Amino acid sequence: MTKDEIESFITQFPVYQYQFLKPEEIEYNDRVRAICKKECPRYGTSWSCPPAVGTVEECTERCRQYEDVLFFSSIAQVQDVMNLEESLKTKVEHEKMTHLIEQHLKEHKLETYTLSSDSCAACEKCAYPKGACRHPELMFPCIESHGIVVTNLVEKYAMDYYLGDRYIVWFSLIFFKAS
Repeated sequence: MTKDEIESFITQFPVYQYQFLKPEEIEYNDRVRAICKKECPRYGTSWSCPPAVGTVEECTERCRQYEDVLFFSSIAQVQDVMNLEESLKTKVEHEKMTHLIEQHLKEHKLETYTLSSDSCAACEKCAYPKGACRHPELMFPCIESHGIVVTNLVEKYAMDYYLGDRYIVWFSLIFFKAS
């Protein structure tokens, strides 16, 4: 499957912006983990977050096993981005779109590894750390869980990160290679 074919496929979705890149172009940084540990209530409670995803070095190695990456965003309108509950509800559509794009790539014999904007919310309470993930086919690890600074990628590729206080911008990275 060529990048042109992928590009043609994703035009049916409300993808806001996208960029193809190489895994080596992505900066992986341990400092992101420090922020996760100090500021995120999901740290240590989800299979999609640290420490369950492995060290930043392990995540970097996992991502660099792929040949290419589709980095894309979608936007959702809200009354107020500071209303966390309202904002997080808009993530569902982005996740559905990410799943459909990933599935299409898999159907075309590409091996994929997908990261998304926030920790997984497929289950009301994650089985981590006592049990295995109940829905691995639905779970995307969080981009930041891998030490990736999304704002650096956004700036590097001249994409939008902030569109005002009535819009949420969601991001996904789909790493892929021929099977």
